[in-house]
Amino acid sequence: MSDCTDVRPKPVYFICMLLLLLLFAGCEQNKAVNLYLEGVLYTELDEKEKAVDKLNEAVEVDQTFAFAYSLLGKIYEELGQYDKSAACYERTTELRPFSFQSFFSLGHVYELLKEFAKAVNAYARACELNPDHLQAHIRTARSYIELKDFDNALNFGRQAERIDPNITEVQQLLADIYESKADYDGAIRAYKRALEIDSDNTHTMTSLAIAYIKSGRYEPAKELLESVTKTLPDSSRAYRYLGYCLLKLGDTDSGIETYKRALEVNGRDWEAHRGLGVAYMLKAFGTKGQTLRDKAIEQWRLSLEIQPNQPNADVLKRLIEKHANE
Repeated sequence: MSDCTDVRPKPVYFICMLLLLLLFAGCEQNKAVNLYLEGVLYTELDEKEKAVDKLNEAVEVDQTFAFAYSLLGKIYEELGQYDKSAACYERTTELRPFSFQSFFSLGHVYELLKEFAKAVNAYARACELNPDHLQAHIRTARSYIELKDFDNALNFGRQAERIDPNITEVQQLLADIYESKADYDGAIRAYKRALEIDSDNTHTMTSLAIAYIKSGRYEPAKELLESVTKTLPDSSRAYRYLGYCLLKLGDTDSGIETYKRALEVNGRDWEAHRGLGVAYMLKAFGTKGQTLRDKAIEQWRLSLEIQPNQPNADVLKRLIEKHANE
């Protein structure tokens, strides 16, 4: 569920709501208010469809009833009807152009719809209205990442860091952006900062190790991944990257055993099958026997069987054909 502010009254207000209904009963000019309050009560009773009916009646009577549109937007969101939710939140922002919550909620729904350009516009306006709201800046940055606009993503990520630099999520966000920009030194700094905040976070440790690998620094990556596999012995991903590090460091035998461990954990890890095939082929170089080459080909075929559309699949197929005919 979203972290948007809940616009529904709490159950302690039931009696007050009922009194208000009685007070307004029979007053035609307050028909929209009556319908809205009935919608609120149905919402509290978890009768969402009835609430929707009443709230739609309310906005038919009064098309400027911002609170009714806002509550409709939230209920539609809870029902998974995101297009309708977005339309209601859009109307709310038209009626309440200075409402942070309305723009934040609108951005969230557009994010759910994967309409990231619209999400960016809504979130950015929310940031203008509340420059110190951490999640608004984080979500704006995330939406820019989806649009591959990494410069704007970094701008909002840095604003999030200004608001609170001691949040792991903020440092991980910055690291993601730096990696997307191929700035691995920047990513490494951010991941290190995240580990200063949360030293036992194995996800961050693995991410830092991958950033080290991408920058060609295999020894510190190896040390981190060995630590992760001790804490998470069932992480095929960590074993897979560790296997790669060992190959790059020239320890082919250990690399083979590590890739095998990754496949013991997850036999469907196509990247581990592919890596194990590479390890077997590296060990086969300089030998006259075909056994290791056959093992490599077998692993590559398994990798393609699991994930036929993997990156560079054509290259792998050509390697299989080449070595199968030697």
